[in-house]
Amino acid sequence: MAVYKETIKLKSHGTTPTFINITPQVKEAITNSNIQNGIVTIISPHTTCSVFFEEFVHDTIEDGTEFLQIDLDKALQKIIPNQTEMPPAGGYMYPGEAHFLDVESWPNAADYLPGGDRTALLNCDAHLKSTILGSSATLEVDEGKLGVGSTGYVYFVDFDRTRERERKCKIIIIGE
Repeated sequence: MAVYKETIKLKSHGTTPTFINITPQVKEAITNSNIQNGIVTIISPHTTCSVFFEEFVHDTIEDGTEFLQIDLDKALQKIIPNQTEMPPAGGYMYPGEAHFLDVESWPNAADYLPGGDRTALLNCDAHLKSTILGSSATLEVDEGKLGVGSTGYVYFVDFDRTRERERKCKIIIIGE
């Protein structure tokens, strides 16, 4: 049994959820692993991000977001609206005072609170949406290839709209 690991770097844009098709990177990792049969698990280590398996959709809006991703975001917003107000307004309790104080004590607090602006941490909705979708997807490796249908794609999404940032995604392949 062999194990192969790879980490890819991704860039989220903020303002809206960032959906990224990572299927090519997953397929490349499978090729690099030389594993013929087994499983591939794709994992986000970030608490506002998810990895999911979905159909590739050819129709997009101007920024490249696929129609199915827009529909997914709209459906999630019906049950988890975007957080736009400081708690407890808008129904969210997070982030609370203890969290703000902790972040303000970090050596890199300005990265999270530019100019001391606490509204930069209003991302409770992003945490909840990623909790619902999950942080990973596990798929088959079949004869050295990603074992999915022709329209099955792997996506990484950052639901945090507060700012752009660099993200990581881990690909782990186990098999023979």
